[in-house]
Amino acid sequence: MLDSVSSVGPSWATRNVQLLSLFAPLLLLAGVLGFVVPAHLSLMSGAPAYNVFHLIAGVVGLLLLRGRAAAPAIAFNLTFGLIDLYQALAGLTGLFPAQLFALRPADHVVHVLFGLLLFGVGLLGKRSA
Repeated sequence: MLDSVSSVGPSWATRNVQLLSLFAPLLLLAGVLGFVVPAHLSLMSGAPAYNVFHLIAGVVGLLLLRGRAAAPAIAFNLTFGLIDLYQALAGLTGLFPAQLFALRPADHVVHVLFGLLLFGVGLLGKRSA
């Protein structure tokens, strides 16, 4: 079924570039908002280390998009998807960096959703490349 979807629309490689084009700025926004939104008004962590992590990852994502090449976008999506899934696990089990990032339940939900999305699209891109 997935093969039929990719034959009528953009390739999975292109979808990886498109996804990263949306996700990298979202990471930057998350990092900035983490410093701006007061902790008592946020459902998610506002820990400085967590915010810096988002800012750095967003910048890396934007830098990888400069050439609009699929391979770096696929690599980022696969890697960051796994990192997100690990962070969800870490938050639920207390593994590093859960305490440093002061992960909250909303962070776990977002990490699972984005982790599955990024890793899944990255895997489809890698298989089709």
